[in-house]
Amino acid sequence: MKEELLSVGIDIGTSTTQLVFSKISIENTASSFSIPRIKIVDKEVVYRSNIYFTPLISHRTINGKKIRELIEKEYVLAGVKPSDVKTGAVIITGETARKENASEVIQTLSGLAGDFVVATAGPDLEAIIAGKGAGADLISKKEECIVVNLDIGGGTTNLSVFKDGEVIDTGCLDIGGRLIKIDKTTNRITYVASKIKELARTEGIDIDEGQIVKTENLKKITQGMVRLLEESLNLRVRTEMYNRIITNKGLSIDYSIDYITFSGGVADYIKDEEGQDPIKFGDIGVMLGRCIRDSSIGSRLKMRKSIETIRATVVGAGSHTTDISGSTITYTEEIFPIMNLPILKLSKADEENGLTVLENAIREKLRWFELDNESQQVGIALKGPKNPRFTEIQKLSQSIIKGIDEQLKKAYPVILIIENDIAKVLGQTIYKQLNFNRKVICIDSIKVENGDYMDIGKPLVNGRVVPVVIKTLVFNS
Repeated sequence: MKEELLSVGIDIGTSTTQLVFSKISIENTASSFSIPRIKIVDKEVVYRSNIYFTPLISHRTINGKKIRELIEKEYVLAGVKPSDVKTGAVIITGETARKENASEVIQTLSGLAGDFVVATAGPDLEAIIAGKGAGADLISKKEECIVVNLDIGGGTTNLSVFKDGEVIDTGCLDIGGRLIKIDKTTNRITYVASKIKELARTEGIDIDEGQIVKTENLKKITQGMVRLLEESLNLRVRTEMYNRIITNKGLSIDYSIDYITFSGGVADYIKDEEGQDPIKFGDIGVMLGRCIRDSSIGSRLKMRKSIETIRATVVGAGSHTTDISGSTITYTEEIFPIMNLPILKLSKADEENGLTVLENAIREKLRWFELDNESQQVGIALKGPKNPRFTEIQKLSQSIIKGIDEQLKKAYPVILIIENDIAKVLGQTIYKQLNFNRKVICIDSIKVENGDYMDIGKPLVNGRVVPVVIKTLVFNS
């Protein structure tokens, strides 16, 4: 029997804020003799809001009151009451995630309705979400190839690389369409990001607030931005300015890219025809898109059409998928409920190429969830071996412990989500190897993906199982 939920997605980005309502159909796909497995079986976008420039009080402060007013206005326009909404996602991304009051804003918005996924996405996680929203993961899986997605927004360009449907690399550059802003009334520059001033100087241009805009100078700067994008994709030799423009890290160079997709607001202008005002939005977004169109990126890499562009990050909202853990689990203390736990899913290659690779993959991918170099509590998900010997479990637990050393320094509980039925012995082994002085939760028979969030409820059936709610950002795929 199907059940329908109304879901809302709210995306607060560097340039734009928008909202989407979706109707989500869920159904128990398991047989009568199996543990319930509730899955999304259909999704229909029923309302797309206007796209607003993200209101700011200053370049460092989000106007939370104005954002809430915009969202409430869109609820009215959509004919939706807060009580109608059963689930949702509020995501703050890009430069906006670095603003001083980002956490306060999402907490305010999350109170609008329901039990939302509330997340400030760091650049790596945002890159993954946008790549999935654009459909790059589906192309890579269907055609067994490597696809890179460039999500070019107002303040950053997020890069995600998918191989056979799985994320293998991410990166982020401080390149975007609103890093230079222009007052359309006076034609004066009102804002230039500090790194863009540096880039301009390498092009022999001094640019600052208050200057009358010179289109030829803006074009040289956007062409310089595109050369840095080419460097990020290994189409040019990397320069010192490339190292300066990286937000947190760039892509590696140990694979060949088959296809490229684009998302973000700038993506809509990559195939833009000449004729309209290049600074029509009071920024350089249109000009940047045109420079990408005329660059070697499109000629040297095969371009594929994205499912979504400006709405790639959150097309649908979070949907709740209720599940029950396996009956062989470990939890050393009842610290439930745990709400909105972001999930790090290890890939097949991470697990099959040796324990050292596994350890390094955990350590590296935990950086996806860092904000301003600060870690957050994360659940580690892996398939795990089938019918392992105890010596295998001991070695696996040692690698996991080494991989999560930064999490352990923060005194976070160890939370593992395993597909195969090994949670009890693995959790108990980790607990012992940590000298019984860390909280450990290890559950199995649960399948999650990168980009999911999870709630874990209080134990049921005399403590033998726990209820789990998997919150999945729903894309147009």
